[in-house]
Amino acid sequence: MDQLRAKVNGLGLGSVELQQFGGPSDVKIKLESQGGGDGAEQAAQKKLKDALGPDVEIRSAETTGATVSAEKTTQATSAVLLAMLFVMIYLWFQFEWQFAVGAVLSLLHDVTLTIGLFCLLGLDFNLSIIAAILTIIGYSLNDTVVVFDRIREFLRKYKSMGLADLIDFSIDSVLPRTILTSLATMMALLALYIFGGEVIRGFTFTMIWGVIVGTYSSIFIASPVLILLGTKRDLPSADSKAAA
Repeated sequence: MDQLRAKVNGLGLGSVELQQFGGPSDVKIKLESQGGGDGAEQAAQKKLKDALGPDVEIRSAETTGATVSAEKTTQATSAVLLAMLFVMIYLWFQFEWQFAVGAVLSLLHDVTLTIGLFCLLGLDFNLSIIAAILTIIGYSLNDTVVVFDRIREFLRKYKSMGLADLIDFSIDSVLPRTILTSLATMMALLALYIFGGEVIRGFTFTMIWGVIVGTYSSIFIASPVLILLGTKRDLPSADSKAAA
């Protein structure tokens, strides 16, 4: 690896990053943009191939320009926003609008913290990470719906209980299930992160972080929003208005 790195760095192609993945002889080489259009990028690839020699098999070569990068960013942002929109519509019909707002705020929290972590650590942000973020949205939503379903069940069962106490009681009833599910998922993801190789390491790292933030956001963000916004049971009925 050191000899290969020295050979590639001596080509004068700018910053070069080498990553080993798969087998010991599999290497991923990333070059910085050459800044001269497609012609300059193709020339850099040819120079690299000539330097590596005929004994080295190049399985794939990709070039990501500024236009393609902008398109990917736009598509990824649209995918995340559309996912949140459909989540809000689903929960609005399934529960009430207050539940939908709580779930979307929880998902925004998860996505923001994930993107912030990558910016803080300076990690590579690619399409596999976008796929991981969408998976995190699905995982966090599933956890949130479980909590919301128990809250709705107890709203019908304990009509005289205060809303804050009822939400606390609902969270306590599903907490063992939530913790066990998260731990089982974390064990599988840790195994993939350690033994899965470099190709999926970014995806699994994102998922590990997402399971952590998605679990506690369902409890400490989505549910308390209901206390602030209330539910239908808190609205005065027609009989109470007439009595007043």
